[in-house]
Amino acid sequence: MGKRVALVTGASRGLGAAIARKLAQQGCNVIVNYASSKEKAEKVAAEIGQDQAIAIQADVREKAEVERMVAEAEEKFGPVDIVINNALVNFKFEPIAQASVENLTWEQYNEQLEGAVKASLNVIQAALPSLKESSHARVIQIGTNLFQNPVVAYHQYTTAKAALIGFTRNMAKELGQYGITANMVSGGLLETTDASAVTTPEVFTIVAESSAMKRVTQPEDVAEMVAFLASPGARAVTGQNIVVDNGLTMN
Repeated sequence: MGKRVALVTGASRGLGAAIARKLAQQGCNVIVNYASSKEKAEKVAAEIGQDQAIAIQADVREKAEVERMVAEAEEKFGPVDIVINNALVNFKFEPIAQASVENLTWEQYNEQLEGAVKASLNVIQAALPSLKESSHARVIQIGTNLFQNPVVAYHQYTTAKAALIGFTRNMAKELGQYGITANMVSGGLLETTDASAVTTPEVFTIVAESSAMKRVTQPEDVAEMVAFLASPGARAVTGQNIVVDNGLTMN
């Protein structure tokens, strides 16, 4: 088997960058997708090595941009085997700034639904011809444990990720006939990414003290689980939402 090709959306920093690095360590060729952070994405790709990684711009909410990205990726490395839908659109884990229920708008919900569900649909559809032909096809979504344990009521973000679970399980049901698995990895509040950089120290303390392991989840913790689901050992795992949060929530 040749090198597997992994497309990681939102991979210029934080969790996406950690996932890209981990998959590269496992021997994958990696597409480091970014929307606007070109310099950071190219740095991640350079760290991995130009023979094994390429940074490609695309707003994953835009179907035409995603199709262009996949075509460019396949020209560089060949058919895509692994899709990681990680990109986060315009959201910060800032409890003080989170709109209360009285002030929430449908536009805020829709922005997150498009960033989670629409973006995932765009990427899966663009990569589907390759995934169907792959002997090692994986779709891995990045979720959140907040839908089980809303430490902070991040309404629109959490609702979009909960919708993504249903989306993922339907994908698992339909795509299984082609040998494609579809799973979700739901991390806890991660210490520290760009999105969580504005999170107050008190929230991190509460999360750590409430978890079984008495620690806050790191991007590398989630990346390890993503790497497992992308590996041959996870060939019989599909339709699952696996929570990686040091036992803060338990299924």
